[in-house]
Amino acid sequence: MKNRIYSRLLKDHMASHILNLFAFLIVLFFFLILVMLITKSVPVIRKNSIAELIFSSKWDTDAKQFGFFPAIIGTLEVTLLSMLFAIPVSMLTAIYISEYASSSIKTSISAFIDVLSGIPSVVFGLCALLYLVPAVSMVMKKIFSIQTTGMCVITASLTLSVMTLPVIISLIVESLQLVPKELREVSLSLGATKWQSVKKILFRAAGPGIISAILLGFGRAFGETMAVAMIIGSKNKIPVSVFSAGETLPSLIVNSFGEMMSVPLQQSALIFVALILFIIVMVTNSVAKMINIRLSQKWRY
Repeated sequence: MKNRIYSRLLKDHMASHILNLFAFLIVLFFFLILVMLITKSVPVIRKNSIAELIFSSKWDTDAKQFGFFPAIIGTLEVTLLSMLFAIPVSMLTAIYISEYASSSIKTSISAFIDVLSGIPSVVFGLCALLYLVPAVSMVMKKIFSIQTTGMCVITASLTLSVMTLPVIISLIVESLQLVPKELREVSLSLGATKWQSVKKILFRAAGPGIISAILLGFGRAFGETMAVAMIIGSKNKIPVSVFSAGETLPSLIVNSFGEMMSVPLQQSALIFVALILFIIVMVTNSVAKMINIRLSQKWRY
């Protein structure tokens, strides 16, 4: 009997150490990536100041000048527009799933959302290239008399908004479900309609979780690569309108990948772009996670 107890304790002790090791390796891997990005970015930072890299619009590999300003503006435009499209749809869908849908419908919609979240970004890019790009071009020319190829900021934003929907919807649903049922029952017992309860009670109670979901969606959109690179037009110029071709930081890396190995300073410049993306996504995800933890603790009891 004692031997069995000792064997179980030993196995439990070993399992605990193995799990701790894996957790440590994940953290170590994270910091190794960060250190690698910083180290590889040093050559271009020595040649050009960070201010020059961020605010310059000139990209000339022969003159060793690398300006990321057009790509930064393009990234912000595409990301903010995609969030502008995605947030209302996500919130209304999440409210329907959490508060109005029956259990069978809720299960079906949730399954479709899970499938949507697992589709590779290149598939979204291909579908947008085949259908959305010509549709945008045709509609803009015939209805609004705007000349555009369809490979532009607005097309990339629409595609990106669809890609961020599963992330935002799932997290908003989770936040709404964390709110105690008693709050809903009290509101309804006082004569409020279901929509009034959602608007006045649930939105306020689940507010931090909704903000967390939006931030995580923003992080996903900000770092998206392949789909945007396929349909944004890839012109390293500041877009004059949402119907103009542009460039984003991730697509800049993809489109310049073939040249970066032969030009060391350009390689360093593109790795610096990766460092910027890494830091921004890390910060947004960390803030979103902290907000979500606070919401969970608020309604734990």
